[in-house]
This record gives sequence, structure tokens and C-alpha cells, in this order.
Amino acid sequence: MSPEKVLEVVTQIAVLLFAVSFHESAHGWMALRCGDTTARDLGRITLNPLKHLDPVGSLLFPVMLAVAGLPVFGWARPVPVSLRGVPNPRRANLLISGIGPLSNLLLAVVAAIVLKGLVVAGQERGSGLFELAVAALLVNVSLGVFNLLPIPPLDGFGVVESLAPAGLYPAVYWLRRYGFLILFVAMFTGVLRLIMVPVSNLVLHGMLWIIS
Repeated sequence: MSPEKVLEVVTQIAVLLFAVSFHESAHGWMALRCGDTTARDLGRITLNPLKHLDPVGSLLFPVMLAVAGLPVFGWARPVPVSLRGVPNPRRANLLISGIGPLSNLLLAVVAAIVLKGLVVAGQERGSGLFELAVAALLVNVSLGVFNLLPIPPLDGFGVVESLAPAGLYPAVYWLRRYGFLILFVAMFTGVLRLIMVPVSNLVLHGMLWIIS
């Protein structure tokens, strides 16, 4: 692997660690707003990646994707949430689930604005800050889109679960039971890539068009 490629992989992993820490902290912050103090009490509302690190999801899997030249995304240890005793738990679950992907899309917007500013200032591809902004944009778009997929245990499923009418509960319970299996099959058969790449590109181009 060339030194340039090593630097690219290291930059993407560093950006991912910040992105998943921001993501999980957003879950914990929203849970606290909804009346659940579990994440706060466990010290999980923090940007310290060591508090959220998952060796496979935060390191091994993203490195494999980066080396293969694929969009980098991953996951951290989920922030524990208890909706017992929380007023309106369905609404709380919707807000807590939705804030995670939205937090990454917010970071992607910030990265896109920084990138635009660098271009206006005459910065060219290859400078450290430029490459960092590009990595932050790509990683956060991929992470946001990935977590919006309506497959357990991803946040998109929490959103669907919160909005589902009572008649769909059997399907919701079935998905919750087999969600991990569906997700891993989608990963290793290439179906996940077929979904994520065009959707991520659409979101990415939309952001770049807005700031152009």
C-alpha cells in the first residue's frame, strides 16, 4: 500500500471515529432530553471515541472498506437507552432514533461548507485540510445513509417502528428478530452496496449543489 493510500485510510478512520462518537452522543443527548438519564449516567454523552469504540464496527470493518476503495462507514457501541418511565415512549424512540443519522448529515453539511470555503480560498486537492474536509463529507454521508436503512438494529428501523400502525406490528417484530441476519446477508451479497452507493451519491450531489 502506498504512503498516500495509508494516509487516506488513516484520515477516513479518524473522521469515522469522530463521526460515530458524535452520532452516539446525539442519541444520548436526545434520550436525556426525553427524560432518560442512562447515557449521561454512564458517561456516554461525550466525543471521546474510547467511550464508544467497537473494535469490529469502528476499526476492522471500516479499514476493509477503505482499502477496497468503497465508501467508509461503520458503527460504534450503541448508547444504552431505557424508555421505561419516559413520557410518550413512541415519540421518544422516534426522536432518539432519528437524531443519529441527522447528526451525521449535519456534519456532512458543515464539511461541505468548509470544502466550498477552501475552494473559494484557492485550496487545491492534496492539502491536508482539503482532504480532511473531503473525508468528513464522504464518511458522514455514508454513515447517515447507512443508519437510515430500515433494518434492525439501525436507526432507520427505530424510526419505522415508532411510526408503524398497530396492524404492522407482526412485521416489525419479525424484522427485529431477523434484522442482524438480513443486514449481514445484504453486506456480503453486495445488495447493501447497490443501495448505498446511488443513495449516498444523490445526497452528496444534492449537498454540493446547494452550496455551489
